[in-house]
Amino acid sequence: MAKPFSRKAIVATTSGNVLEWYDFTVYGFLAPVIGRIFFPEGDHLAAILSAFAVLAVGYAVRPIGSVIFGHIGDRMGRKPALLISVVIMGAGSLAIALLPTYQEVGITAAILLVAIRVLQGLSVAGEFTASGVMTIEQSPENKRSRNGAFVLCAMLLGCVLGAAVPALLSSVLTSEQIADWGWRIPFLLGAAIALLSAVLRRDLTESLAATQSETSGMSPILDTVRHHFGLVVQIVILLIPTAIVYFIIFVYAASYLTGEMHLSSARALDFTTVNLLIMALAAPIFGILAGRYGLRAVMLVATVALIVFAWPFWSLMHDSSPSAIFMGQLGLSLLNSVGWALSVTMLTLISPPGLKCSTVGLGYNTCMALFGGTTPMIATYLVSRTGDDFAPIYYVIATAILSLFVIWRLPALRAKWV
Repeated sequence: MAKPFSRKAIVATTSGNVLEWYDFTVYGFLAPVIGRIFFPEGDHLAAILSAFAVLAVGYAVRPIGSVIFGHIGDRMGRKPALLISVVIMGAGSLAIALLPTYQEVGITAAILLVAIRVLQGLSVAGEFTASGVMTIEQSPENKRSRNGAFVLCAMLLGCVLGAAVPALLSSVLTSEQIADWGWRIPFLLGAAIALLSAVLRRDLTESLAATQSETSGMSPILDTVRHHFGLVVQIVILLIPTAIVYFIIFVYAASYLTGEMHLSSARALDFTTVNLLIMALAAPIFGILAGRYGLRAVMLVATVALIVFAWPFWSLMHDSSPSAIFMGQLGLSLLNSVGWALSVTMLTLISPPGLKCSTVGLGYNTCMALFGGTTPMIATYLVSRTGDDFAPIYYVIATAILSLFVIWRLPALRAKWV
């Protein structure tokens, strides 16, 4: 049995996830402002799409980052991967906070922004993977799914902070002040979070599995692709609905609700912040349920529920009543929380010994690249192309059905994990 993972170790291990999701959530909420600041003025839709495209770039390079940090995690250890990733991410946040605007240096501003997001995308590719793998490896069997859910808690607390900071700025600053200098404040805070996380991680103890793993002379990522490519594909499919639901309800919907539903920015951010907090609080409950009834059983129920209730909840988000909009977002948030809460434990346990960081990292980051960061753009395009505001939710349902088959058929998921 693994040595019990202390509360301090859990906080240190998962702290980088706070930064990762804080930074990307802040960027998503500030996309309309960033679009005007770093890209040529003119078409408002084009500016927003450009800002979302930069968000997508940060996810597009994650498979490359998974190669780099998968190698570090499987060969050098989980702790070095965690330290390196959080330092690069924090440096990127600081750099964005200090960037000149398009009006000051022209197209160079956009190029620098893209370059920074690329570096951050590479670094965060190792964050979820190394922190999740280390947490599960060092947790006793009867606490794995619960402790794994705390990785999600950290991610969502980062999201809550990432939603709360723009909300606070909107309440104390004018739109002109935010566009002028206020948008820099959230990224400065991100740099401070990175510094705190790095300090906490200095005292982490390396996973026993990492120090004792037997490896071949082959690169771990090549070994993964050559011998476990089918598993990587299954991981991608398994995670698709989890990834796109989050980005639809918390990134795409943030712009949609204010632009099309005429909900004030302050109220939209309030709704998002509360729902993210509820997701974070619910995550350990889902982890406990998975420990009692099995990961596969809980995931099957949650995925079927998403297929059945996605349309009704999305319909509520199109109601004229703010309370209905909130309830619709809450319903989708709770369903989304299950996938995030259990994915850390699930992916770690189905991955082969000695290749866990590479396998989990490649599958997770490939999914985020193809179906996570691109979701706001795809949703915007689908609605614009079809004229149907419900097009994004059809996308969700289709991917959930596909994921359901993998959950049902993946042999390793048929065991009752605790």
